[in-house]
Amino acid sequence: MGVELLSLFKIEDLTYYYPDTSRPALKNINLGIKEGEFLLVAGGSGSGKSSLARVLAGLIPDFYGGRFGGKVLFKGVGLHEIDRRILAREVGIVFQDPERQLVMTSVEAEVVFGLENMGLRQGEMLRRMAEVMSFLNLTSIRGEFTANLSGGQKQKVAIASVLAMQPRVLILDEPTSQLDPGAAEEILNLVKRLNEEMGYTIILIEQRLERCFHLADRLLVMDQGQVLKDGPPQEVARWEVENSLPFVPPVARFFALCGAPSVPLNIKEGRMVLKEYFPISPPFSSTPEEQGPLKYPRLFHRKNPQQALGNHKAIEIKNLWFAYPDGKEALRGIDCTLEKGEFVAILGENAAGKSTLLKQMVGLLKPGRGSVVVMGKDTGKFPVSQLVREIGYLSQNPNDYLFCDTVEEELQFTLRNLKLEDDGVINFILNKLGIYELRQINPRDLSAGERQRVALASVLVARPGILVLDEPTRGIDYCLKNDLGSLLSDLVSDGTTVIVVTHDVEFATEYAQRAVMMFNGRIVSDGPKHEVLGSSMFYSPQMTRLFRGFSDGVLTIKEAVEKVKFSKITYLVQDK
Repeated sequence: MGVELLSLFKIEDLTYYYPDTSRPALKNINLGIKEGEFLLVAGGSGSGKSSLARVLAGLIPDFYGGRFGGKVLFKGVGLHEIDRRILAREVGIVFQDPERQLVMTSVEAEVVFGLENMGLRQGEMLRRMAEVMSFLNLTSIRGEFTANLSGGQKQKVAIASVLAMQPRVLILDEPTSQLDPGAAEEILNLVKRLNEEMGYTIILIEQRLERCFHLADRLLVMDQGQVLKDGPPQEVARWEVENSLPFVPPVARFFALCGAPSVPLNIKEGRMVLKEYFPISPPFSSTPEEQGPLKYPRLFHRKNPQQALGNHKAIEIKNLWFAYPDGKEALRGIDCTLEKGEFVAILGENAAGKSTLLKQMVGLLKPGRGSVVVMGKDTGKFPVSQLVREIGYLSQNPNDYLFCDTVEEELQFTLRNLKLEDDGVINFILNKLGIYELRQINPRDLSAGERQRVALASVLVARPGILVLDEPTRGIDYCLKNDLGSLLSDLVSDGTTVIVVTHDVEFATEYAQRAVMMFNGRIVSDGPKHEVLGSSMFYSPQMTRLFRGFSDGVLTIKEAVEKVKFSKITYLVQDK
């Protein structure tokens, strides 16, 4: 009975179907969540994580409809019996897609919107607004039009609007998906403080587990609407590695693969283990791995990649300057040449100019000064319609691409629009991105991660010579991320130039050949990934941070495992 009294949420035999679906989104869920607990929920795209969050926030079934079975209790009372206004003051939720949460035109109005609905005095509203905007460094944009904010800024405003209402339970559905590493760490440190210093109950859904694995008291792994495993992160990490599941961040996965007696959850703990066992060695150097042979040459092979790309560089940018109509200078003196067949990752803080640079590459924006030449064509002189056959572009918001009634029709529309034949490419892309079973479903009924993959598929079916992607890994799980990386690598080996803007350092480390760092509209670092990411402080992968000072230059788990094979770590008894 003691555990019952401590349970803030109690879920019994929960099963839920969305309207007009035959497969349950949640199935036989039995779960207790204690007050003050930090629960991390992991799993693949479409595994039921967001559905569980909606249930706990009281949005299912009231808002979404569908068939609902079982019990969900909050403080011993059924959620359906609690007044919605009262529940909103107790349980706050930050959705995966900030576009769906922002309703006001200015940042300041958005933050106070919920407070006005609560009927607070003006002085109290101003105090709360000032606190959360200071915490999240939003003061400088308090008067900005929300539609003009970057994706990361919108995410932070959505979080601020919920925190201002001071709920006791905070549910966060991938709150760092659009944030750069520094901003993500800032948000998660705040969440940690809310949990440890103010007693907030935190329920965090996250795909980039390297950012938050060590913060959680419990880890919940979901698949196909069910709970696969529930327990302390260290125990669940070892269980996942033993069962070949991917939802483990690099540090924990590395030590579990090595058979360590205990699994460190963060860099500090991991370095303590290395300090005991790892011999100091000369700096480790590595070159990007050779790309393997193309697996599907019939679908992606261009008969003569050199001829397809002409005798020009893929993209040449010279002294590029650009300012928006409000006078804000977004790009300052950019000089960059992108070779055909390169896989380039562009990283940097939110509002550094990354997305603006991509729009210049595809011709959506024209240079203020300087030039952008794509496949020998100056984008300042040629319309987008003459570039679209050769360069494919995926923006941050997948909803911009989805307007057909089914997933398959979205891809067929691209082929018809460009007068291309479907020689099997549609089914191949759908399978490769794990959305073949969704081909007859309306894209607007899919999860954010699934919509992201559909939008990406609608671009990939055109098989462009240059592929430009803005945050393509947002909202997709480790398995699908690996599939995407493998697909992009196949394209690169066939001569396609792939340019990816990303905050996902681990993805960039694993698959890109070259890294470009941007700051305040300028390129501040550009070179092979081992040079750029291996020497970075905040934009380095977990393995680099773990091995820094022991064996510099290690970027990936594979490189780390190779390195420790020759060390004195006694628990490495077999070749992993």
